[in-house]
Amino acid sequence: MTWVLVAAAVAVVLILGAIAIRRQSTAQLREGFGPEYDRALEEHGDQRAAEEDLRSRRERRRGLDIRPLEPRARARYAQRWEQTQRRFVDAPASAVADADGLLAEVMRERGYPVDDFEQRAADVSVDHPQTVEHYRAAHAISVQSAGQRADTEDLRRAMVHYRALFDDLLHDGTDGDAVRDTHHAEEMG
Repeated sequence: MTWVLVAAAVAVVLILGAIAIRRQSTAQLREGFGPEYDRALEEHGDQRAAEEDLRSRRERRRGLDIRPLEPRARARYAQRWEQTQRRFVDAPASAVADADGLLAEVMRERGYPVDDFEQRAADVSVDHPQTVEHYRAAHAISVQSAGQRADTEDLRRAMVHYRALFDDLLHDGTDGDAVRDTHHAEEMG
C-alpha cells in the first residue's frame, strides 16, 4: 500500500513538473517571438504545432551564419534606400519593387537564405519578431502592385513597412544605432 502511495506521489510530481516545463517553454516562445507567436498559433490552429514550428525556426536559424553588415555595406545600402525613397514620388510602384529587392539583397549579405519568401520571413522572424509582420505586409502589397491592384496609398504603406525591417537589418548587431539616430535627427530638422 505504501508503494502505491509513493508511486502515485512520484507520478503527480512528474506530471506537475512536465506541466511547469511546458508552461515555461510556452512563455519563452511567447516572449521571444512576440506577435509572431500569435500568428503561428492562428496559422496552425494548434498550440503544439505552432510551438513546434517556432522551435524548428530557432533550430534552423542556429545553423545559419547571420552576421552584421560591414560599415561600408551599411552606408551603401542606406544610400540606395534613400534613392529608392526619392524615386517613390515619381514612380511609386517601381520604388516598392526596388525596396523589396533591396531588402532581399541586405538579407542575402547578412546570411539569410532568400530563395523562398515564406522561408525568408520565417528565418527573419527569429531575429526580428517585432518587424517581420511589416515585411509580410509590405511584400503582400508589392505582389498586389505587380498585378496592378495597389493604389498609391497602399504603396506608401508598403514603403513604411519595408523601412521598419530595413532599419532593423541594417543596424542589427552593429554600432549603427548612433548613425541611424543622427540620420533621423537630420530628417526631422
